Amino acid sequence: MSELADVLQRHVDDGVVVGAVAAVGPAVAPGDGGPEVVSAGRMSLDGPPMATDAIMRVQSMTKVVVAAAVLRLVEVDGLRLDDEVARWLPELARPVVLEHPDAALDRTVAAERPITVRHLLTCTSGYGIVDETSPLGAAMERFDLAAGPRPWALDASTWVERLGALPLVGQPGEVWRYHHSFGLLGVMLSRRAGRPLHEHLREVLLDPLGMPDTGSWVPQDQLHRLPAAYRWDDALVETDPLHGGSYAGDPGRDVSHGELVSTAADVLALLRMLHDGRDAQGHPFVGDELRRLMRTDAVPDRAKTPESFPYSERFWEGTGWGLGVGIRTDGPGAGRFGWTGGLGTDCWLDPSAWCGVALVQTEMSPPVMGLLGDVDAIADPRA
Repeated sequence: MSELADVLQRHVDDGVVVGAVAAVGPAVAPGDGGPEVVSAGRMSLDGPPMATDAIMRVQSMTKVVVAAAVLRLVEVDGLRLDDEVARWLPELARPVVLEHPDAALDRTVAAERPITVRHLLTCTSGYGIVDETSPLGAAMERFDLAAGPRPWALDASTWVERLGALPLVGQPGEVWRYHHSFGLLGVMLSRRAGRPLHEHLREVLLDPLGMPDTGSWVPQDQLHRLPAAYRWDDALVETDPLHGGSYAGDPGRDVSHGELVSTAADVLALLRMLHDGRDAQGHPFVGDELRRLMRTDAVPDRAKTPESFPYSERFWEGTGWGLGVGIRTDGPGAGRFGWTGGLGTDCWLDPSAWCGVALVQTEMSPPVMGLLGDVDAIADPRA
């Protein structure tokens, strides 16, 4: 048994997760010595063995996919990082900003600058997760705009309209708040292309990179590859059934603001491109300078406040944020970049081209984070 397979099986045996799929190795194609995808456990508590090609709900790992699509459009299609997004999102054309994050909703000032594509990629637009006890947080909850483990209840246009009606938590470019900027980015890409995001991604990113199973939902004829999902509540509690749930089939509404499903093999294809800048056929896809910007910390120090990331006050210790990815800025593994998803998913790429992906379907908790950390820690034997 390989070191990776042993890690996954140990966490399955310990009851941390029901099943897992992962791969660790050089960021090259499998036929050239790239990572082998391995699996452990089951698709559900009483289901079949976990398949290596299982289609997983990747949640916030979507940010890396959408960011890569934006970089491709900057490379070849005339999009600029400093374009004003109100061109495609008129709901954001005249934003106002709270006097301070806990201010009443009518205590606002004018935005000092327009929101740009760069602001969305770097989560510095002024939109994002805020203190739920603040007036803005309460309004976001009331209008179905509060982030959570389930997909958005609203269609894309209604979601943007409601979000645009609320004030920003801070001036664009001066505050960092997680999550909502990438929903806005998805709708922006959709409107710019004149079609739903999943169709646009298919043409500009997924097909060129060889990512056939990544999309906004799992097609009906592939539902047998969709595992159950779980959360911890003293024991594992099922949140989505085997072959079913929120991402099972076309939802029948525009979900361009939503998150994606994917496989380990598809994520590895994305990581290969982020390493060498080439598509599946070896053609140039995203140039060196844009890929360098992606993995460079773009957040000003004044924006790295304890409340800016809702899940850890210590988030910024040794961490930065580039264009859609988190970055280790110092310590062991400095230069590694990638991102995670709330349902126990993770992907990363080192400067040495050592990369990894781990996909489980159990909401983040200390035990699940321990599993992901053990996968992350598998060392590059070439070092």
